[in-house]
Amino acid sequence: MSALKKAKGFKKSKPGTYLSIGTTLFGAVNVFKQAKKARFENDKLQLADAVVSAAAIVTGVALLARELKRMGDDDVLAD
Repeated sequence: MSALKKAKGFKKSKPGTYLSIGTTLFGAVNVFKQAKKARFENDKLQLADAVVSAAAIVTGVALLARELKRMGDDDVLAD
């Protein structure tokens, strides 16, 4: 099995999904810092960018959580 196929398989696995959630949430730290700086500098455009980025993070985590739930539903031994 090639390394690329292994990587694609890992991305669709539970550990891969958990890793994706973690890295997505790690990005939230930078968005929080950006929003804090924008509020301090009273930069409304940068604050709007931070809000949109935060919404993207929330949506991304929700999609990944849904994928985890679907993986659990497919697991015969989960019942």
